[in-house]
Amino acid sequence: MQFDFFEQDSLFRVLLDNIYDGVYFTDTSRRILYWNNSAERITGYSREEVLGHPCFDNILVHVDEDGRSLCMGHCPVAACIEDKHPRQAKVFLHHKEGHRVPVFVSVAPIFKSDGELFGALETFRDMTPELALLKEAESLREMALICPLTGIGNRRYAEQTLQNRTGEANRSGSPLGLLMIDIDHFKSVNDLYGHDVGDLVLKTVARTLAGAMRSYDFLGRWGGEEFIAIIPNVSLEALNRIAERVLVLVAASTHQVSGKRLMTTVSIGGTLYRIGESGENFVKRADELLYESKHKGR
Repeated sequence: MQFDFFEQDSLFRVLLDNIYDGVYFTDTSRRILYWNNSAERITGYSREEVLGHPCFDNILVHVDEDGRSLCMGHCPVAACIEDKHPRQAKVFLHHKEGHRVPVFVSVAPIFKSDGELFGALETFRDMTPELALLKEAESLREMALICPLTGIGNRRYAEQTLQNRTGEANRSGSPLGLLMIDIDHFKSVNDLYGHDVGDLVLKTVARTLAGAMRSYDFLGRWGGEEFIAIIPNVSLEALNRIAERVLVLVAASTHQVSGKRLMTTVSIGGTLYRIGESGENFVKRADELLYESKHKGR
């Protein structure tokens, strides 16, 4: 069943297709009946790929920040259809290219003229400060501080940031955390699937990591398949929560390769800065913890 008023009134279509937020609506079976331009932009999925499909059919595949799948359980749309109450939530949707995107969703029930429930409407907004990051990235690219493959900071930029942040920590005494993150079995990915797939995995992991960080955290590619995250103003408990979030979000990001689903995991070593120590020693300690993590089974 379609929305007669929506099909007849082009104003609704023009308005929804030109707002910044992603918008889609479903029937009570969660079958997608409308998908606006911003939904295409934020998710990478075109209208043709999603219309007529259930939203849980390997499309958005929402997970929470703990990596729990919501689409096959009690996702915001399913909950709204069940109790007919609007709701809001922060979730991570699955982009067509494989990475996770942090979004804020608002869901509302839709009723027919006779009061019977028709389905639900969801709007979602990309919480990544996209435009600001693009401008900053362009400036950094000009200074040769961006990794051209992943789009995040390179080793040189990471070393500069580490020097600046440890200097600030020494002056102010504020806590500073460091995560060393390494993709598991990355050589096997290159050997089995080729370097193009390996590059895709690197880009996907980098994007997912960036989405898992706070706006003032630094993320850089340290070298090869290793990344570094410099986390200011953080307790050991909070640093552990960020690391756990990174683990589950990367594991929830997948690729289709030769008809098979390729999953990626990472290992992490994390530590807090000790006032007065060198940046080199700070990194070395996190790196030792990373390899301890790998030796214990990743």
